[in-house]
Amino acid sequence: MAGLNVSIAFFFLVVGVCQVLRQLSKRLLSPGVYGCLARELAASLQLCTSCLELRMLAEIGLWGGGFGLDVVLTLLFLLFTVHGASFDGASASPTVSVQEFLLLESNLTATAAKLLAQGAGMGIGWAVTKLYWSWELTHFHLIQNLIASECSSSIRTPLHHAAFVEGTCTFLFHLVLLKLHQSHPMYQVPALATTVTLLTYLAQPFTGAFFNPALAMVVTFQCSGNTFWDYIQVYWLGPLTGMLAALLLYQGNIPRLFQKNLLYSQKSKYKIPKARVAAHVEGDKPRRKRTGEKSSSEPQA
Repeated sequence: MAGLNVSIAFFFLVVGVCQVLRQLSKRLLSPGVYGCLARELAASLQLCTSCLELRMLAEIGLWGGGFGLDVVLTLLFLLFTVHGASFDGASASPTVSVQEFLLLESNLTATAAKLLAQGAGMGIGWAVTKLYWSWELTHFHLIQNLIASECSSSIRTPLHHAAFVEGTCTFLFHLVLLKLHQSHPMYQVPALATTVTLLTYLAQPFTGAFFNPALAMVVTFQCSGNTFWDYIQVYWLGPLTGMLAALLLYQGNIPRLFQKNLLYSQKSKYKIPKARVAAHVEGDKPRRKRTGEKSSSEPQA
């Protein structure tokens, strides 16, 4: 349990340092630079370091530490709950940033800046975690350093199935994200954390369950077992396709590309209450009757 306690302390330290970076950059930088660069870089750094350490615990701790999968999944849920509460609106995910661009919530320059910041944050997170592992504070880290040079691919299923798994996970995640977009963080954060935990539990045996292209690029692209193009298909094309499918299903169109709703008929924004319609119809009946009586009496005059 000593190794697990060190990892938990590392999680707290990473979140604390990234929170300080967010507060300092918010004070020193303009809102635009903070939102597109500093906020995304801090969130990506926090996500990458946490996921690398958690991945190490999942691979080594199950047999080296004697704790079960329930410990890893509990930590995953708690971490993503903390991430959702502390990210300050950042996504740390290329698919989410591209979705915002397609929804006309972000322009091309801001989206490109976010993608660059996410890549830089993931790279810094990878370097920081490697340095932390080199200190070998626990026997987990000692084993990790021994096997790091011989890491194997996270794809443990045929390529088309792996791409389908990553795309499906991204599709379901983005459906939940779109549904909860306007919800209060009190409901949104635990719901997204639960979704990520469940999808990870289901997909981890097949692809490692990243459904985040930037995170997958840092963690598994350098491992042997698959080509660079294989990784691109599974961890970039799969998630981007899943995001587009979720957006199209939820919105009925992609606002950046199509003005017309492709799936759902447009309904009037303003609806007349049924009671008012019924009263209007009933009010017309005597009027038509009086009109008829007048016309029938005119010839008699």
